[in-house]
Parts: sequence; C-alpha cells; structure tokens
Amino acid sequence: MASRPVVHQARGEAVPGEGKQKKNGAAEGRNRRALGDIGNLVTVRGIDGKPQPQISRPVTRSFCAQLLANAQAAAAENKKPVCVHLNRAPIVVDGAAAAGKGAAVAKAAQKKVTVKPKPETVIEISPDTEEDEVKKEKPVNRKKVGEVSSRKKVQTLTSVLTARSKAACGLTDKLKVQIVDIDAADTENELAVVEYVEDIYKFYKLVENESRAHDYMDTQPEINEKMRAILVDWLIEVHNKFELMPETLYLTINIVDRFLSVNDFVCISDRAYTHEQILIMEKTILGRLEWTLTVATPYVFLVRFIKASIPDQEVENMVYFLAELGMMHYATIMYCPSMVAASAVYAARCTLNKSPVWSDTLKLHTGFSEPQLMDCAKLLVSFHSMAVESKLKVVYRKYSNPERQAVALLPPAKPLLEAAAVRTTV
Repeated sequence: MASRPVVHQARGEAVPGEGKQKKNGAAEGRNRRALGDIGNLVTVRGIDGKPQPQISRPVTRSFCAQLLANAQAAAAENKKPVCVHLNRAPIVVDGAAAAGKGAAVAKAAQKKVTVKPKPETVIEISPDTEEDEVKKEKPVNRKKVGEVSSRKKVQTLTSVLTARSKAACGLTDKLKVQIVDIDAADTENELAVVEYVEDIYKFYKLVENESRAHDYMDTQPEINEKMRAILVDWLIEVHNKFELMPETLYLTINIVDRFLSVNDFVCISDRAYTHEQILIMEKTILGRLEWTLTVATPYVFLVRFIKASIPDQEVENMVYFLAELGMMHYATIMYCPSMVAASAVYAARCTLNKSPVWSDTLKLHTGFSEPQLMDCAKLLVSFHSMAVESKLKVVYRKYSNPERQAVALLPPAKPLLEAAAVRTTV
C-alpha cells in the first residue's frame, strides 16, 4: 500500500483553505466529511485499451476480490475475456461530491462488467504479486513433469512381484530351454511311433491301476512273502537262462501277483508238474484274469523313463538292477508301476552321482517330482544294500556280470541309504 503524503507546515504559516473553512461556519463544518482513505486505483480497460470510469471507493482486499470475481463470472457467462488491471496508487477523496460520486461508481462496479474483448482472458495483477504467482506455479509444474518421467523409468512393485511369481511357478522360459526332445532321434523310426507316443503313455498312466495287483498276502493262508520272493528269484533265473525278452519277465510277475490277489486257495510248491497240469493251470489263470494281458507293467514305463534320463549304458543297467530287486520284494507292491520305474531311475542316478539327479525333462515325462519319489527310492536302495548278504542272489549275480557293467558291485546311494536308516530307527 502507498503511504499517505505528509505535508509539513511551518509555525505561523497559513494553511490553504483555512480561512474559507472559517467562513462556512459551524454548519458547514458539521457537514464536511473526513479526508478519504488511501486505497488502490482500479482501472478497468476495455478491448480498445481505453480506461473505464475510475472507482473512487477505497479498494480493500474484499472489494478487490469482488471485482475479480465479477470479471471472471462475466467472462464465464458470456464467454468473452475481460482485462482487469490492478495498479496500486493512492486515492484522495475530498468533499461530499466526491463521496457521492464514489458511491455511484461503487454501485456500477458491483454490477457485472461485460465488454467485447479479444478471445483471450488476461487478468493482470500488480507486478510484485504476479512474480510471486509465477514463482509458485513454475516449480509445481516442473515437479509434476519430473514425476511423470520418473514413473516411466522405475519398475512398479506389481511388475516385480509378477515376475517373481512366474519364476516360482515355473512359468518362465526356463523349462523350454532345459527340456530335451527325447524323441528327436526317432523321427525316422516308424516303430517308435513318435506321433502317438505321448498319447500312448498318457493312456498307460490312466489304466495302470486297473491291472495292478493289490495287497493280497493276508488272504493267502498257504504262502508268505518269503515264498513269493523264492518264486520270483527262480523266474528271473529261468528268464535269464533262456534269454527271453524283458517284457516277458515283468508280465509274468504281474500275472502271478494278479492271480494270487484272487481270493481263491492257491497251492504253490516246487514239485514238478506234468504238461497237462501246466496247461490246466494256464487256462485257470487266464480265465481268472479275463485274458487281460496287455497291461502297463513297470517295464513299459522303464523304457520311456530311461530314455528321458539321456542315459549311458551304466545308468541303464543300474535302473534295471534296482527295478528287478524291487520286483522281487513284496514291499514294492504298494507302489504303482510308474512310481517304481521312476524311483528306479532316480535311485540309479543317485547311486552313480549323476548331476542333476532329477531334471526338468524327467519331471515332465514321468509326472513325478523329486520329493514324491523319495520313499520308493529309499526302499530300492535298501534292497541294494542287502543284496550281498541275501540268500536269493539271482538278481545280484545277474548284474554283477561285466557285460552289465557290474553295477550290482557298486556301493548303494549313501544319501538315500542314510535317510532310509534314519526313518527305520525312528
């Protein structure tokens, strides 16, 4: 606000207008108004730049705000811009006429000001106020721009968590890189039926429990687990002597177990049978099994799982050694054929210290994870550790032959053996 001008008066000097005031008398003195307040001069300019009638009313803060509000309301209503210039300057209102004139101008200023300006709205404030507003607005705008640009560069927490979640669930490209196409070498082999092999093994997984022998030993009064082991040991020896196909051995054991799981009395002895008796027994067995001989034995899965292991000859022989040990022991009957086959592969790789022990390719083709195989694999390794001292040594001697890399002579997988021993003691 501009300061009020100070008039210095020397002692003895006459004040201008003093004599005139004395002549007017007391009545005039009573009608005289006090000197007007110093305020801001408000200049309203039209489109042509000519100043509008001056407002003599003291421009207080509330009145200034009212003028700005009226101008903005007029511009918003008529969609026509208004230029309002507020310049700070002292105003001196003298006499009753000035007061009356100021009242009339004040009333006119309170009305809405409507002019025909250019298509821009410019509200100019005094220079000091305008600079303050610019200083306040510019940093804010710069900050907003900086925030937008930084958001584009910084990763959000959601994207980071999503990426980690995909990695944890195995949805990244890791599997695509590590899974091996185990049928690539057999594309030209018509007997490998590469086009249908995946569907074939899906079918085997579905039906393996239909042809699976269940726990039957408690229903057989004349035989026990030891007698069954003697029979299987003898069958493996005959099979090896006549060099029969591997499928024959696994199917034979499957037939025996399935037949013994029938609730009929069965007498097994080591006496020799006549030809007619053998034919009668075969007919009885096939009738009981309803001639269902095309079944998913452990061997069916062993062929596929060994292939998925990308093995060498030593690994393959170790797998068959552990699988036949498991087949000879009745305890493995509680596991499905695919589980026994997968556990034999896992235990063999542990025994031979292959790395990784269980790959993504094996997990895909077997359908089992490493923890799922632990119990059965420990059982097979325990059979390996007892094979040297067992009285039934057909399997042990068979795989002690150098033609089969003498895998039976290798020490059993120590980590699995220790875990099995801890579980047994507990």
